[in-house]
Amino acid sequence: MKKVLGSLPGLALALPFSVLAAEPVATATAAAAPAVSSGVAGQLTQLVFGLLLVLGLIFFLAWLLRRVQQAGPAGKGQVIELIGSRALGPRDRLMLVQVGNEQILLGLSPGTITALHVLKEPVQVPDNAEKATPEFAQHLLKMLGKDQKDKK
Repeated sequence: MKKVLGSLPGLALALPFSVLAAEPVATATAAAAPAVSSGVAGQLTQLVFGLLLVLGLIFFLAWLLRRVQQAGPAGKGQVIELIGSRALGPRDRLMLVQVGNEQILLGLSPGTITALHVLKEPVQVPDNAEKATPEFAQHLLKMLGKDQKDKK
């Protein structure tokens, strides 16, 4: 796999140079041939194939990036879980996270995360309670008529 990825940048760099190297031959044959439209059609075809190659490379790299990100830890194996969140202002908020059996109250402000308190007894969250999602997402789901339970 590394060989394929290592050769892709080299191929992408070599492609424009191969087009430039073929240009004098194409112009020499176009000057010798009386039909100019075949030269334009050939250049247009080459341009379309080059564009398709670049778009294919972009989609391949996007697919590869998604595959690499999915190879990370699964959602069920997470040890840190967001229990609740409350906005205190436009840029400040409180968050309650659970790490293992401990719950920690965090204060978030721009550029700073502060552990405010480690709870001795974890807060019991009922199973039917909504998971902590940003307020905008909750309002958007309500407006679209989708329930949080449909998300699972």
